[in-house]
Order: sequence, then structure tokens, then C-alpha cells
Amino acid sequence: MKTNVTFPSAGLALAGLLFTPDDHTGAPLPAVVVSHPGGGVKEQTASIYAERLAREGYATLVFDAAYQGESEGLPRGLENPFQRAEDVRAAVTYLTTRDDIDPARIGALGICASGGYVPFAAQTDHRIKAVATVSAVDIRSLLVEGLGRTQGPEVLQAMLDQAGALRTAEARREAPAVQNWAPESPEGLEEAPTLYREAQDYYRTPRGGHANSTNEWPLRSIDQIAQYDSYAMIKLIAPRPLLMIIGSDADTGYFSREAIEQADGPKELFVIDGATHVALYDQDKYVIPAVTKLTGFFGEHLTA
Repeated sequence: MKTNVTFPSAGLALAGLLFTPDDHTGAPLPAVVVSHPGGGVKEQTASIYAERLAREGYATLVFDAAYQGESEGLPRGLENPFQRAEDVRAAVTYLTTRDDIDPARIGALGICASGGYVPFAAQTDHRIKAVATVSAVDIRSLLVEGLGRTQGPEVLQAMLDQAGALRTAEARREAPAVQNWAPESPEGLEEAPTLYREAQDYYRTPRGGHANSTNEWPLRSIDQIAQYDSYAMIKLIAPRPLLMIIGSDADTGYFSREAIEQADGPKELFVIDGATHVALYDQDKYVIPAVTKLTGFFGEHLTA
């Protein structure tokens, strides 16, 4: 069963979808908050995972981040990591108010950029009893340092100069300057990293594209992104469990490997052979073992 819901996050109304098992009656359910990738919306890969976990007996909540999709907030598309983490906490709060949810059995799953936001939120929100990620990235490192950390510190300084100018332009009611999350066309991507080629094929084609996923983020977001670090305090998640799932062929796999190394236990890095970063979004060959692993993980740690 899928139900449209709304709930507040820092004064903004967020649009969500609550999935529940079709045959549920009786006792309150364990629940999992599922948070979408940067540039994504709730109807894409987050709903794929949420719907499949609901079939396994969980209530699952997906939602559009503030400023994105059907949720409130201006400028549209703003990527504020601290707000994104607050959205995760707000989703947990919403679930705790529902009579059909057991507030003592709530976990969270973050995909791609939310694989940073969910652990970041969980570091200080002890209501999140189990933390999982799929194809996690730290958005600051990805956008500021570049994939594989190939960009030097001068890049950030130039971006911050631009962000300040863009804030001034925004105050003058000029249209926000934006950048694409994924390339609009496959042309010229033959030598590009796998992540960007796959992102184009997922987000900008019927495979995974959605009208609410506009593929744009305001460049002035960078002065909020620059101060954020998904995993600096990841040890605070312990003694609650952490599971990070990656594909063996994901060029973003180093984010999860390093995060797991920094975290205290219980922790696990689960590698799905042959999968890439985006293949774990929607390809059954890889999503099925990921969901199987997540079902066992949440089943073990969200016990009555």
C-alpha cells in the first residue's frame, strides 16, 4: 500500500510516500526512512528500495528533500547538506507520531548523496536504531574535490568566490545560476568516468528520469556544501549497527570503504560483485541481493 503524506522540516512542508505491507494488521510496524540521491526525487530509486522493503514487512517512508521535487523551499534545487540531514530527522519524527509505527524500531537507508546524509543525521539522532547505505558518497568531496579527489584547493576558492557573487545576484532577484547533476546528453562521454555516463543514462532517459528531477542545483549551494563532512564523526553511530553496500565496480566505492574504516562496530561493508554505482539504483541483478542484505540487516537490528 502506498499513501501520500506530508510532514514539516525546519518550517518547510515535505512531500512523502509511505509504503506499508499489503497484508498488515495489528501490531505497530518496524519502519525504515529511505532518502534519495542528490538530484533525485522520491519516485526514483528510493521508491524501488522502499517498495521492496515494504514487501518484506517494513513500513518505509520516502520523501522529496526540502527545495526539491514536490517539497517546499526556495531557491528550487538547493542542495544544503545540513537541511538534507534535518529532513532525515524530520522523517523519523513523523514516523514516531504514527500509531501504526513502532517508534523503538526505526532504521534509515541513504542512497548516493543520502548515503552521506543518513549517517550524518544518525550520528546524533539515537532514534535511528540501524543505519544503512547504498552507493554512498560524501557530497562535499564529490563536488569540491572531484571524483577520485582530482581537484586542488584552488577549485574550492573559485567556487566560493562565485557563490558569494550568486547570493548577491539572487538578492537582486536575478535567476539563480545552476549546474547539472548529470550530463544531459551521452555525446562526448566516451572517456568520462562510469559514474557520469551512468548518471546520464539513468536520470536523463526514460530508464529513471522523472519530471520532478530537474537535474539542476544552484551553484551557490557550494558555500553550504564546503563546510560539510559526512563521516568526520561517524564513530558516534556506534554501538548502533552500520551497513554500507557498494558495487565491486563502483568508482565511488572508496567513500564507503573509508567510512567503514573510520567507524566503530558493529559495522559491515557488503560488496555486490559486478555492480557499479548506478546499477544498484534499479537493475534487478544487483538490487535483489542488496534488498536481501538490507532485509536481513534491519530484521536483525529492528527487533521487537
